[in-house]
Amino acid sequence: MFNEFSVQAVTENLKDAGCDSEMITEFFDKSRKKDEQLRILKRHRQQLLDRVHKEEKRIDCLDYLVYQMTR
Repeated sequence: MFNEFSVQAVTENLKDAGCDSEMITEFFDKSRKKDEQLRILKRHRQQLLDRVHKEEKRIDCLDYLVYQMTR
């Protein structure tokens, strides 16, 4: 499915997206199909988005505290 150049490029992209070596290995498993690879990517994306929302809530809490202290 991937030639040597694209394997390297996809691997770097997965690392940049925060995927660990286990997830990358799972992604490239020869027995996996495209649908399964997409499922892996969607699951990781959702985990990242969940973290973003959690951090946004923390920022909101700090913003509220700063607002309360400065009014």
